[in-house]
Amino acid sequence: MHLLNLGILAHVDAGKTSLTERLLHSAGVIDEIGSVDDGNTRTDTLALERQRGITIKSAVVSFPVDDVTVNLIDTPGHPDFIAEVERVLGVLDGAVLVVSAVEGVQPQTRILMRTLQRLRIPTLLFVNKIDRRGARHDDLLRAISERLRASVVPMGSVEGLGTREAAFLPGLGPTASAVLADYDDELLAAYVENTVSYDGLRAALVAQTRQARVHPVYFGSAITGAGVDALITGIKELLPAAEGDPQGPLSGTVFKVERGLAGEKVAYARMFSGTLRTRDRITFGDAGEEGKVTSVSVFDHGTDIGADSVPAGRIGRLWGLGEIRIGDAIWGSPRASAAERGGVPRKAYEHVFAPPTLETVVVPGPDADRRALHLALTRLAEQDPLIGLRHDEVRQETAVSLYGEVQKEVIQATLADEFGVRVTFRETTPLCIERPLHTGAAVEFNKKEPNPFLATVGLRVDPGPVGSGVRFGLEVELGAMPYAFFKAVEDSVRETLGQGLHGWRVTDCVVTMTHSGYSPRQSHAHQGFDKSMSSTGADFRGLTPLVLVEALRRAGSQVHEPMHRFRVEVPADTLGALLPVFAALRAVPQTTETQGSLCVLEGVVPAAQVHGLERQLPGLTGGEGEWESAFDHYAPVAHGTVPQRARTDHNPLNRKEYLLNVTRRVA
Repeated sequence: MHLLNLGILAHVDAGKTSLTERLLHSAGVIDEIGSVDDGNTRTDTLALERQRGITIKSAVVSFPVDDVTVNLIDTPGHPDFIAEVERVLGVLDGAVLVVSAVEGVQPQTRILMRTLQRLRIPTLLFVNKIDRRGARHDDLLRAISERLRASVVPMGSVEGLGTREAAFLPGLGPTASAVLADYDDELLAAYVENTVSYDGLRAALVAQTRQARVHPVYFGSAITGAGVDALITGIKELLPAAEGDPQGPLSGTVFKVERGLAGEKVAYARMFSGTLRTRDRITFGDAGEEGKVTSVSVFDHGTDIGADSVPAGRIGRLWGLGEIRIGDAIWGSPRASAAERGGVPRKAYEHVFAPPTLETVVVPGPDADRRALHLALTRLAEQDPLIGLRHDEVRQETAVSLYGEVQKEVIQATLADEFGVRVTFRETTPLCIERPLHTGAAVEFNKKEPNPFLATVGLRVDPGPVGSGVRFGLEVELGAMPYAFFKAVEDSVRETLGQGLHGWRVTDCVVTMTHSGYSPRQSHAHQGFDKSMSSTGADFRGLTPLVLVEALRRAGSQVHEPMHRFRVEVPADTLGALLPVFAALRAVPQTTETQGSLCVLEGVVPAAQVHGLERQLPGLTGGEGEWESAFDHYAPVAHGTVPQRARTDHNPLNRKEYLLNVTRRVA
């Protein structure tokens, strides 16, 4: 039996979860189709999902199509939960991107399609809601091709569009030949000579779909079932089966972590090679941690069932791995070679979407237990690593990073409903970064005032290319001192750069160690090791932040704020009222194009102003404005005072305060 791991993706409210229900019903897995409005769908299992009628967490459900077992993964459509989608992309063999026949191509549709194309994931498109008034066909096909910049192949035609009797009539027309001929020389020659056979056309369609060159488009309705049988046939015939050798070295990746009824961790993993069995000892994560799998289950006929093993190609739920995290690679032996670990594609654990650009401080309610709040937030961060937690021990505050206001509301409701902790939030602020302006260097020598640590550390900070992150290098011999001391310096450098001169994360720089030195292990006669005479890792961890911030101070740093690129369609006669609001919120239109009675503006806007613009747009445009935005880049803060972020470390910018805290700990 073949396996296919299939993702269902869409802009919110395109009908993605309804399509999932229809697919399960058509496959005979469920007797009745659940409704998002009634809160009884198979994949939206969280109480909050049922209340709000939106998907928040990805869910896996399985159904058979003849000799193919499809593991279907339903994903959130709202952009605030894009991190859920990101983790799923790395385990897919194919995808179905759902588009509404009424609303058409929407902002999230474009973001998802660009990512699917970049990762070369074979993708079918399903245009849903053809039974709804206002549904479109010909102009929507053109919009899909133009706005998604995709080579699309219509898989049939529609009759009765916009009525309850709307139906999809499968069939490949002349458009299919023209599109497919662009990628196939033999087919092109046959197309020019008008000798294209149906079998040749179908074979080219299968090959090019599986190579993610073209994207077949089906029309239908998840509510009435129109076009769904044709889509199921396309899923079976056009998308590639899962690959992997069950007898090969063990290799997989974790894309979801949840808590079971008893509070235990349950990991969802896709196996790319080998077979994972109950009671196997495995290695996982960057640090090579080990754990024993105590139980597994696999997905079959709409549910998960207990099993003895998870072979290559399948998705399984794993118990017993208490330290496992989302994104961890899995392999069989801590001594596995690079080739043996190579079964996990890079896309399985790389970030493909922009990180969160907003942050807010959690404010506990008057009766909230702070310990319970800390535990609850930690559990949420386990399930969503991009909910970055930042604890300030001095102010007894915790900040969380976010994609948007809806995510904040969901966190608030989840804390109340699942953990019994009621909270509010402070105003959402942008997450800025710092970049060095120039080159700066500093050094402190062992046993020389004012250095209280038995270590010599010299560091130079240089600006790096935009997007390069942080690189660490050496200008001293690696054998000049024990490797553990070099490692302590590098780890401390990366940790210290989490808070720059203004409190923001420092990035796009190269930090080079220019000086090193230590006091060798010594002891008094007939006595043991004497810490007061010998260097330890703590000396290097304690001194490095002081040297690094001094080098950074001499280099100087500039705060950059996150910027979104926006595209907005508005009635041309509303432009006069809109532009002053754009100016007040620092939105800068860079291109303006008139399309009939509509005006299309594209430009950039600070991330902090996006929510305000989205809120005001309906009133300014009579409800006819269409807004689309996504993170694009960081730009220097050019207006007002430079934003500062409260520090949560020992503050190496204040030497006296820092030494008071750190040396007390060292001692």
